[in-house]
Amino acid sequence: MFEARSLSSMGPDNYAAREGEVLSERPEHCVYLALGSNLGDRQAQLKAALGELRQVIDIQKVSSVYETEPVGYLDQPPFFNIVCWGYTHMTAPELLKRAKDIERQLGRQPTVRNGPRLVDIDILLYDTLVYAKDNLIVPHPRMGERAFVLIPLAEIAPDVQEPRSGHTARELLQNISQRGVTRTSVLL
Repeated sequence: MFEARSLSSMGPDNYAAREGEVLSERPEHCVYLALGSNLGDRQAQLKAALGELRQVIDIQKVSSVYETEPVGYLDQPPFFNIVCWGYTHMTAPELLKRAKDIERQLGRQPTVRNGPRLVDIDILLYDTLVYAKDNLIVPHPRMGERAFVLIPLAEIAPDVQEPRSGHTARELLQNISQRGVTRTSVLL
């Protein structure tokens, strides 16, 4: 069901034991997540979501914050979007459940597809896993079409590969329009 690879080949940087760290206790899976918010205090929502995710993910890097025009449902405010990557011991379904719990905890309410939201957390990549079951599809099925995902992903991990196509984030980004995505000076 799950296919794991060694950590030394997963992240943009090789994972090495820190001083005093026991290697058998290191996280097992490399994950890339996209986060977005377009309601309320967008910066505070993303910061809170990252704080909650840090309880279950050893976050290694977070992209800049990008302001993006909405996609699909256009009658809504612009989004702040980021991508982060790190290591977790959770399975992909467990991580999805935790992400959805965080969204609810931070006040996300059901809405129309691609509609406005306080916070959205999507699993983009989980190791080299290709998985489709229940409510989870990994790699994220639309990540290769979305500049608001690929621009921050390519910023922090330009050479990470999408396992279905074998293309890197940088290569995928070259094939789509980057209109409507602006890097901000917002800090998290």
